[in-house]
Amino acid sequence: MEEYDLIVIGAGSGLDVASAMDSKGEKVALIEPGPLGGTCLNRGCIPSKMLIHRAQITSEIRESEKFGIKASVDDIDFQGIIEEVNENVSSDAEAIEAGVENAENYELYRAEASFVDDKVIEVEGEELTADKILIAAGSRPFVPPVEGVEEVDYLTSKEALNLEESPDSMVIVGGGYIAAELAFFYSEMGTEITIVERGDKLLKREDKEISEKFTELAKERYKVILEASAEELEQRDGEKVAHLDNGETVSAEQLLMATGRKPNTDKLKLEENTSINLTERGFIETDEGLNTSVEGVYALGDIADNFMFKHSANYEAKVVYKNMAGMDAEADFSAMPHAVFTNPQIAGVGKTEQELEENKIEYRKSVYDYENTGMGQALKEVEGFVKVLASDNGEILGCHIIGPEASTLIHEVLPMMRMGGSVQDIKDTIHIHPALNEVVGRAFDNL
Repeated sequence: MEEYDLIVIGAGSGLDVASAMDSKGEKVALIEPGPLGGTCLNRGCIPSKMLIHRAQITSEIRESEKFGIKASVDDIDFQGIIEEVNENVSSDAEAIEAGVENAENYELYRAEASFVDDKVIEVEGEELTADKILIAAGSRPFVPPVEGVEEVDYLTSKEALNLEESPDSMVIVGGGYIAAELAFFYSEMGTEITIVERGDKLLKREDKEISEKFTELAKERYKVILEASAEELEQRDGEKVAHLDNGETVSAEQLLMATGRKPNTDKLKLEENTSINLTERGFIETDEGLNTSVEGVYALGDIADNFMFKHSANYEAKVVYKNMAGMDAEADFSAMPHAVFTNPQIAGVGKTEQELEENKIEYRKSVYDYENTGMGQALKEVEGFVKVLASDNGEILGCHIIGPEASTLIHEVLPMMRMGGSVQDIKDTIHIHPALNEVVGRAFDNL
């Protein structure tokens, strides 16, 4: 049996810990069957945002007439766009792998791993062990067991980033952030989009006013079918057909299953062969230090029971490294932000209004429209707004934004919430006029 100081399963954010321990002279085994860099670099946020930026450019061109500029999109080199994005991603993954292979204390295993005991891992018939093990093996698309799904050539988010040509039409099952982002991209590439969502609105985990506004705008751009689920799928006459439980039937050239993600714990055989505790949904249970129920075994990222964000995983990697180095660190997940890179862009932090209502927490709120600021008027932005939720004593409970640059504007609020700042602290901040961030300042002024 080969012994290491540290075994890391997964080369996404887990790579940060592996590299840090390697630099300390620790003997490290890194196990990763796919391209290095993890889901974010290879199959998620990086390639999707490169594609979405191109969609944003086409959208701005098509809407330029409202500024008195007549322009049109005459041609889109869809295949060239996909190839360029994937070449960029591949070169980054290859550079990471070259760095790992040149590291002095690394051993890279390019294969699937499975546990045979609490701290014994099998890779290609070889058993490995270590005092410290980090499980950062991520997640994969979840596809529900709909009748006929195995006979249909459907797409998940992974395949949707690699099509060679833009389809004429696409049915998207699911109404979360993956559906919202890819619907925007393909719509701007010329694809006719139908979204099927079992809830009464899209992006239902967002603050209710945000999700209601996004659903309203999405209905203007796509065909949106709410409160319906696919109960049977089939492939017919070159199209994918979805029979819905509301009696409707929809069909398209491509079918995208954007129905969530599941942790890769089953592939690691954790439940069968270890005493590592899992949640009901199959995620690894961790404490404040990202420790699992087995001493010396840590977990972070999508596979753990915290947040499924890349920025969260990067933060968790810092906590895990500190604990491996004996610093006794605890993760502080307060003020954990998120963003949805669709059109319009969405960002949020803290509690939603419905969460405050459900928990019977008293609050005040303020909503301020982009169009009531100088830059909002310059952008002719008539739909976007900032929503602030706060307590009577000035504690910031949540902030939710829909509109241009939402993912950037939210960052004014994050450090205030993180460091215990108040509503008054943002009210006292001088905001540049007429910069877009005035919309945040004025939302807080209203409180």
